[in-house]
Amino acid sequence: MLQTRLAIAAAALLTFALPASAQFAPPPAKPIAPKATTPSPRAASCHNGASFDRFLADVKKQAVTAGVSQRTISEASPYLVYDQGIVNRDRGQRVFGQLFTEFAGRMAAPYRMQNGQQHIKNHAAAFARAEKEYGVPPAVIAAFWGLESDFGVNMGNLPTLKSLVSLAYDCRRSEMFVNETIAALKIIDRGDLTPDEMVGSWAGELGQTQFLPVHYVNYAVDYDGDGRRDLLRSEDDVIGSTANYIANGLKWRRGEP
Repeated sequence: MLQTRLAIAAAALLTFALPASAQFAPPPAKPIAPKATTPSPRAASCHNGASFDRFLADVKKQAVTAGVSQRTISEASPYLVYDQGIVNRDRGQRVFGQLFTEFAGRMAAPYRMQNGQQHIKNHAAAFARAEKEYGVPPAVIAAFWGLESDFGVNMGNLPTLKSLVSLAYDCRRSEMFVNETIAALKIIDRGDLTPDEMVGSWAGELGQTQFLPVHYVNYAVDYDGDGRRDLLRSEDDVIGSTANYIANGLKWRRGEP
């Protein structure tokens, strides 16, 4: 979902040099344990009437075909439960009804500018490396980082696997979220995160720049050299991965405004 916010990031850059008073977001809430709820009857309409359990069994088969190990399937299974509340959130979004100027004015807030400046100073080496390798300036990376999670303060507190599989069973964007569920299982399989570490937004986005799992699989990089691509805790991994996605996912062109 980063790509839909590129213009907002650019708006943030316009005032990155402005002084501002500090205003920090509250700490994130503790994770909420997975809990199953009953699907809406219409949820099965695009799956030939199949129950959620039958649908989930098919998703697991697809994951194995895609290379996910049975061990990972077993570890993730307790988290693969349906939550009608997630589907209700997806169908009730109001943010898209806002004017761009209203949304931009709220999201490109002064405290994010100051916080972004400080993060660029604190992680100067990683930002310099990312700019050299991917051609993305530090302020662009920091703008995404600030807008998506206030630099890791607000990453969400919902079990990612539950969100993804619930949205996959719903008929609104089923194919997309089946792919995202399988990608999340691949993240676990390659050792980047464990199922209980996969906590994020209600829409299944993960980490400090809120990657959907497909983006995580395709663009996350191990920038701190610890053998994992950890976009929840490693600032270096966040900086490198975000630059990689902007450059190769969004096709950022080096040296252009």
